[in-house]
Amino acid sequence: MDTAVDRSRPPSPLLLALELRAIWELQAFFATYPLLLRAPRGDGHPVLVLPGLAASDTSTRPLRTYLKVQGYAVHGWKQGLNRGPRPGVEAGIDARLAELSRRYQRKVSLIGWSLGGVFAREASRRMSLHVRQVITLGSPFANKPKASNAWRLYESLSELRVDDRPKREAMKLPPPVPSTAIYSRSDGIVAWQGCREQDCVTTQNIEVEGSHSGLGHNPAVLYAIADRLALPEGEWRPFDRGGLRGVLYPDPHRREQQDAALGAGPM
Repeated sequence: MDTAVDRSRPPSPLLLALELRAIWELQAFFATYPLLLRAPRGDGHPVLVLPGLAASDTSTRPLRTYLKVQGYAVHGWKQGLNRGPRPGVEAGIDARLAELSRRYQRKVSLIGWSLGGVFAREASRRMSLHVRQVITLGSPFANKPKASNAWRLYESLSELRVDDRPKREAMKLPPPVPSTAIYSRSDGIVAWQGCREQDCVTTQNIEVEGSHSGLGHNPAVLYAIADRLALPEGEWRPFDRGGLRGVLYPDPHRREQQDAALGAGPM
């Protein structure tokens, strides 16, 4: 159920409990795998996948395995457990980006899950010449610091205060490369309202049904990722929700359209 846009509050305890759906979403991934193979194929360009808070490359293995089969040169971040923006983490991401770009002589697509998506967007600002596009999965780049059920875990792992992140307002601005934000309104970890890109000619918001913990193997998410990655370099266009896709991908602007319709009614 939609609520008023409030980036300052975490998801409800009910939504947090529903994160158990991630188990079923993994089962759905295996069940729908033959259908996922019919998604647009890749052109072999490199893709770097960044895990979420308290997760490692192990968590992104289903996604990376699928994208490899789809025709991409897919890589993990190779920094172990994501413990937040500790010293050396962002420099390590930049070095990995530069190395992959040199190795393949091509720009790299960045995919980041949750906090990994926050890292990905910021890396695209620092290393824009090496980045082809950014895709975020439930990444709270525009939220208030404590609009999450994981902020205490963040402080424990990073040894930083969650509200000490510098340049928080600047993080809300669209990256300098094409960017797609994939999110769920029933996310039980972070407030979905802050996981959406500002509308501009090179941004896209794609809404799915599902949990935060299952975004990396949710079949609808994986198909959308494959669709975005298959775009020719330099040829950005919106994700097509037409036809049967409209069932799997709700209109991200439906609440705004409803509010506008109500506001336009007779006095």
